[in-house]
Amino acid sequence: MMPETRPADTRLCRDCDGFPTVAITTGQTSSDGTRQTLTVTCRTCYGTGTVPRRAAAREVSA
Repeated sequence: MMPETRPADTRLCRDCDGFPTVAITTGQTSSDGTRQTLTVTCRTCYGTGTVPRRAAAREVSA
C-alpha cells in the first residue's frame, strides 16, 4: 500500500493532470548543436499541479 502524498484538501489540476511544467522543443538548434526549448507552466494551477477542492454543494429545500 502506498502512502498518500497530497493533502486531502487538494486535487490534481484537470488541465495539466499533475504535470504543471513542460519543456517544448522549437525545432531549431543552437550553434553548438543542442535543441532550443521553451519551458511552459500551466495557466490554470500556475505551476503547482494541484487546485483546491471546491466546497460541497448544499441541498436547499423549498
